[in-house]
Order: sequence, then structure tokens, then C-alpha cells
Amino acid sequence: MSEKRSIFEEVGDGASRPKAPKGGVIDSARRGARGPIRVWLAVLFALVVLMIAVGGLTRLTDSGLSITEWRPVTGALPPMSAEAWEAEFEKYRQIPEYQLQNEGMSLSEFKTIYWWEWGHRQLGRIIGLVWALGFLFFLATKRIPPGWTARLLITGVLGGFQGAVGWWMVSSGLTGEMLDVASYRLALHLGLAFVILGLLAWYIMALGRSEADLMQARRGREVRLFSMATGLMHAAFLQILLGALVAGIDAGRTFNDWPGMAGQVFPPAAFDITPLWRNFFENAGLVQFMHRVIGYALLAFGIVVWMRARRSGNDATRGAFLAVLAMLVLQMLLGIMTVLYIAPLWLAILHQLGAVLLFTLIMRARFLAQYPPAQSVRT
Repeated sequence: MSEKRSIFEEVGDGASRPKAPKGGVIDSARRGARGPIRVWLAVLFALVVLMIAVGGLTRLTDSGLSITEWRPVTGALPPMSAEAWEAEFEKYRQIPEYQLQNEGMSLSEFKTIYWWEWGHRQLGRIIGLVWALGFLFFLATKRIPPGWTARLLITGVLGGFQGAVGWWMVSSGLTGEMLDVASYRLALHLGLAFVILGLLAWYIMALGRSEADLMQARRGREVRLFSMATGLMHAAFLQILLGALVAGIDAGRTFNDWPGMAGQVFPPAAFDITPLWRNFFENAGLVQFMHRVIGYALLAFGIVVWMRARRSGNDATRGAFLAVLAMLVLQMLLGIMTVLYIAPLWLAILHQLGAVLLFTLIMRARFLAQYPPAQSVRT
């Protein structure tokens, strides 16, 4: 029988007792290398932005068809001799773009457009290498936070798919049916780049705060504002796709008046191409008109969202949506100037980078509506 014990006796006296984890179960779990992974993703984000800019310049300089083969590995090396350059130039002479548009081009002129496309593809290889080295390192060292492996993997999968879409786009200009790449394939290529960019931006913001902080902040999320920000993000994405269509058929260099088009509200000959559906992708007047109208609608919607955000009790959230509205106005002005000045390279690429900044700011505002940061009660 066990001995009688005093009711005042310390139970388990002298025995070690487990200590409760500080900060709760969430904070006691393996955090992983959130900071280093965030830096790695930020490098990828910057490279993707650069890729979008170089891709835009490649299109605007009509350089995209200068390399007529897809060689993901061996294509990393440019021509190293006069004979190799002549062989590449001969391949280019066989496609419609040379025969119908650039006949008589010199080897020196060919090298200029070749280097643009080669640089564009090389940058894609660099992005793939940076992603692979970073992901494999963090995976091998078991430093990826719980629940993040699949998220980081999907960015690499999308990047690989982007390379395949890029070649699918280029191949459309080699068949003899058109001089340039198909505009809808260009739109898909650019749209996928913005999907990757958006994921990277969201992950960078999420990794900047602890899981416990995010869970706590989520309790104060502004559901209505988050929903409106999501709608604004989708509308901006649609406008970006239309911008790709404009670039794909050089529609920005036609109808260079504003606010009208050729002196009227609706452009002339907007449905001249048959079958009818092709006008929405290939008719310069109609494509530019759609880009303008969606731009006006996007600005109007942005004003509505900003007015709703003004009622937010969080300073950071209100400031984020104000930044979105300011960028919307600036981007619209850049678009108007691009049309009026017939899309010079520097202005056209500035307009494209403005779309990158606008999309990123929308993602940031959306994130803060979902995870509003803590602020002083006095504020």
C-alpha cells in the first residue's frame, strides 16, 4: 500500500517537469529559414521583372524570331565563329519575317536582333538555375518551413512551363501564316509571367511575418475589402493581357490621337477581318479600343475600392490602397502618352514596367486587407 501523504506535500517533489513552450505550439514548431528563403524569392522576383522588361524590348525591336530553334541547353552558347553566324543568319533568311519584311538585312543588323532574343532566353536560363539551386539547397538542408515545399515547387514548375509556352509563341511566327508571333500566344506568355510574379510577391510578404503573426492578423481581416481587392487584381490582369495583344500587333502605333480614335469614339474598320472573332485579337483599332475602355473601367473600379478602403481602421491598409490609386492614375497617363507619341521604345517599356508596379501594389494592398498588421490602440 502506498503511504499516506500530507495534503500540503509538493506533488512530484524533486522530479523534473516539462516546460510549456514559449509562444504556443505554432511558435515552437520548426520555423525554417524564412528570412533566407525570402531573400532568395526577392532575387527571383527582381529577375522576373527584368525578364518582363527584356521580353517587352525583344518584342518592340522585332527580335523574337531571330533564333529559329529551341535548344534549352546547347542554345546557351551564341555563335562563336563567322561560319556559325552565317549559319544562324541563313536559318533566319528562311522564315517569312525576313522574306517579307527584312529582306536585304545585313549580318550586322541581324546580330543586333539576335542578341536581344539570345539575352531574353539566357535570362530565362539564369532564372531557372537560381530557382533550382535555391530550392534544392533549402530542401536538402531541411530549412523549408512546414507547408511551404509545395508552394515553392509550384513557382519552379510554372517557370519551366513558361519556357515551353515561350517556344510555342515563337513557333507561331515560323510557319508562314504570319510575320510576327501570334498575339494571343504572346498574351498567354506575358500573363503567365505575371502569375509567377504575383505568387512570388505574395510569398515574400507572407514570409516577412511569422505564422503566429499571420494567424493573429487574419482574425482582423477585412473580408469585403479583400474581395474587392481580388476583383481589382483580376481586372488589372485582364488589362495586362490586352496590353500584350496591343504590343503583339503594334496596335499602339496606330490611332495615335486621344481621347478619340481617328476623330471618333469607335475606331473605323473595327470588324473588317474575317472570321469575326479574329478582330478581337488581330484588328489594331478594336484591340486598342478594348485596351482603352478596360483602362477607364479599371480606374473607375480603383476609385470605388479606394473609397471603401478609406473606412479601414488600419493605417497601413489605407495607405496601400491610396498607393494603388496613385499608380492607376500614373499608369493611365503613361498609356495616353505612349499612344500620342507613337510608342517609342523608352515610353512603351516604361508603361509595361508601370503595369508591373501596379500589379505588385494591388497584391500588397490585397495582402494587407487579408492580414492587417498590428497598430497602436491610440492610433
